[in-house]
Amino acid sequence: AARAAALAGADLIFYPTAIGHLKGDPLPRADWVNAWTTIQRSHAIANSIHVAAINRVGTEDPVTFFGASFVCDPFGRVLEKGGDKDAIVVADVDLSLNARIREGWRFMMNRHPESYEPLTAPVRIDTPKSRGCVMPAEWEPHAATWLAWPEDRITFPGKRLENARAQYLRIIAALHSGELVHLVVRNSRTRANVQTLLKKAGIDLRQIRFHEWDYADVWFRDYGPAFVTDRAGHRGMVQWRFNAWGGKYPSLLKDGHIPYLISEETGLDLFRPNVVLEVGSIDLNGQGSVITTEECLLNDNRNPGRSREELERALDEHLGARHVIWLKSGLVGDHTDGHVDNLARFVDPTTVVCAYEENPEDENHAALLENYEILCRSSDQDGRRLRVIKLPMPAPLYTRERGKRVRLAASYANFYIANDVVLVPAYGEERDGVAAETLRGLFPGRKIVPIDCRDIIGGGGALHCITQQEPKGN
Repeated sequence: AARAAALAGADLIFYPTAIGHLKGDPLPRADWVNAWTTIQRSHAIANSIHVAAINRVGTEDPVTFFGASFVCDPFGRVLEKGGDKDAIVVADVDLSLNARIREGWRFMMNRHPESYEPLTAPVRIDTPKSRGCVMPAEWEPHAATWLAWPEDRITFPGKRLENARAQYLRIIAALHSGELVHLVVRNSRTRANVQTLLKKAGIDLRQIRFHEWDYADVWFRDYGPAFVTDRAGHRGMVQWRFNAWGGKYPSLLKDGHIPYLISEETGLDLFRPNVVLEVGSIDLNGQGSVITTEECLLNDNRNPGRSREELERALDEHLGARHVIWLKSGLVGDHTDGHVDNLARFVDPTTVVCAYEENPEDENHAALLENYEILCRSSDQDGRRLRVIKLPMPAPLYTRERGKRVRLAASYANFYIANDVVLVPAYGEERDGVAAETLRGLFPGRKIVPIDCRDIIGGGGALHCITQQEPKGN
């Protein structure tokens, strides 16, 4: 736009903007101000013109507009500048400087008009689907599993943190013989401590890849990327927008930057649809079908104003899921608003296990019965009727939040399928064995490993919530 205006004869361009700092943004305000100032000065330099950049001040929750309005010359030198309060910025400018600098740079004489043609062509949106990529099913071969080491004492208060870490050691021990484990830690000190714990547990550190990143919590399934592959084994990643489960936990928003960091380290292409979605809210068979819930994906706290059809297109374009099976609602006490990985999971392309509560007096009975009946009427992407297997529910578990007794969203459906093992939640009761035996019959080539989740579930999730699989590529 600046180049077009300069070519039309502009000597001075006014750029009115309303740019600010979002409350809770992990990036400092100064970085945003610097970036905005730099790009405005660049307009002046690249086009040999003066620029008057005007930016709003004040607050309109949750944004604080930082002002910093200024006038600069064609060298990008700031002549006058305002602050973050209402002000009139007055600057004396020498417009004859434009022509002298333009002659020196000669950007306009060497502008190659033919290079502008792509700006007038229709935009081609690059998506995983356009590259032939899909998200593989969880049981397909993994290159690795991603985890984040427990640190948050709000999520895991008191002895829960120590107990959760002990279970993490069991999880890593079970996984690492069959695939790499990428483990995110906050700093080098934590890394050294965790390495010591892993060695004591007999874990081969050659199978562990550490990443020192700033993060808040462990729910990798929800803030981590969805990995996609094509038939040749080329891989990429989808970074859905993460808004901390409908804005419930602002302090956890910074975890949404983790997919970008993974892309930087792995070199995998990153696709960024402007859609709020946690990967725990969907379950795929890798053939074109996905299960989700209306309570979560159609919730106004995720994508207000977006239709069911728009979300279905996003799932198709970015994960290869062209056939969506919509369940209704999730478990009582589920802060995620009905994540499907507590309800129903594909275990092969046409078989689904479904959480089912036999007790008609239980507050989860009606919702789980409705979901079960929907699945029994459903088919896959090719019209084949699904085989639906009931998975028992554990006895109710409770915690206290703000002085109130609250039911936890405990479910055996929150298992994780790895290369050699299936990690199955256990809650210290006899139905643990029933759930493990049900899954053992569905995964004959994998070892069933129960993991005590009584402390992990206190934080709001279980095994599937804390893991994210990275499929094997070329």
